[in-house]
Amino acid sequence: MADRYLRFTATAPGRALTRRLGLPRPAALRRWTVEHPSLTGSLVHLTAGQSPLALAPVLARTGLPAGDGSAADSPAAVVLDACGVRDVDSLASVHTALHPVVRSVATSGRIVVLGAPLDAGDHHQAAAQQALEGFVRSLGKEIGGGRTVNLVRLTDAEAAWSTLDFLLSPRSAYVSGQVIEVGGPDGPYGPPETADRPLAGRTALVTGGARGIGEAVAETLARDGATVVVLDVPQAEADARRVAERLGGRALTLDITAADAGERIAAELPDGLDVLIHNAGITRDRRLANMPAERWSPVLDVNLASVLRTTDALLAKGTLRPGGRIVATASIAGLAGNAGQTNYGASKAGIAGLVRALAPRAAAEHGVTVNAVAPGFIETRMTAAVPLFIREAGRRMNSLAQGGLPVDVAETTAWLAHPASGAVNGQVVRVCGQSLLGA
Repeated sequence: MADRYLRFTATAPGRALTRRLGLPRPAALRRWTVEHPSLTGSLVHLTAGQSPLALAPVLARTGLPAGDGSAADSPAAVVLDACGVRDVDSLASVHTALHPVVRSVATSGRIVVLGAPLDAGDHHQAAAQQALEGFVRSLGKEIGGGRTVNLVRLTDAEAAWSTLDFLLSPRSAYVSGQVIEVGGPDGPYGPPETADRPLAGRTALVTGGARGIGEAVAETLARDGATVVVLDVPQAEADARRVAERLGGRALTLDITAADAGERIAAELPDGLDVLIHNAGITRDRRLANMPAERWSPVLDVNLASVLRTTDALLAKGTLRPGGRIVATASIAGLAGNAGQTNYGASKAGIAGLVRALAPRAAAEHGVTVNAVAPGFIETRMTAAVPLFIREAGRRMNSLAQGGLPVDVAETTAWLAHPASGAVNGQVVRVCGQSLLGA
């Protein structure tokens, strides 16, 4: 359903009325297109404190020209290296660096702050680096104009290449206020052989891929070169085949909650799998006092138990090849809670627990990363059916004052599936426009 309020605020009467009444004034977000795959404008690289990072070669790969941060420059992106911030006094250098340029960042621009892992042996460093989270999330809520602000904790610039490339591009339009941790320099983290098709030669399976967010994920992975297997329930076979044929992939229909679903997937993919996307999910909303068991159990089975069973089976059988990627779908309902969704919230919080516990073991034993995306209010047929006032609240209660699109979840998934994202592991990344619900 079209966001009529967003369109209205882009008109002269709309701008005047919303300014007078103090209403949200969302900016139309700049998303990736074939014609405009990159941000338009310069990239300003700033430093707070003494940093060991060699960022210049990595930032140069974004293709954005270096800028000076002047008002005339109107940079598309600002990267502040604050890895050297180690105490409260040095936090002043964060203000000193960003204060002069923050007003000049272009509409739909990007600010990325780089921080260091918290040092358990130095509580002054840990306090100062933790302070960056509050700074970034607060700046994200005040900056407006479709701009995003994120924090990346890292120790090696090269290992963070795919993450910086994503956050400094139109593909991250609905990702803001996030803290992303990037691991060390083990393994090859440079650009893939084909920059425009990084997943060429790889096979990706998307559960619930016949419609909605799953279909958008399948489309985006195919755009990036993957051969996509669209998995859905037998009742959606026609839609699954339609999507698969359009993308040059194949359809696979089965009940993902079946005890042997993992074994059946493995049998259908004897040559192995590189990317596993757990997108299938259902809702059966009702307040706990009014929720019978038949509304509780299916949600936990589809959204969580099936993910656990199929992941375990595919890892045990070696179906996921070394260098593989698992991306599951959580939700802000699981991170912040939502009335009427105790079953759904439990299932999606369970996904976060699965990711954090399995990620280090899967990497060590199988060479596979495990991450999750956590969508907020996304414009789908399901949210279009939500009553008007609740729908409008969902759209506006985030820093970007609008709903996201399925492609926003898909682009984030594609970043986590990228061959150069091997240092991103155990992360739950919200795709919510920095929702006011939760952190």
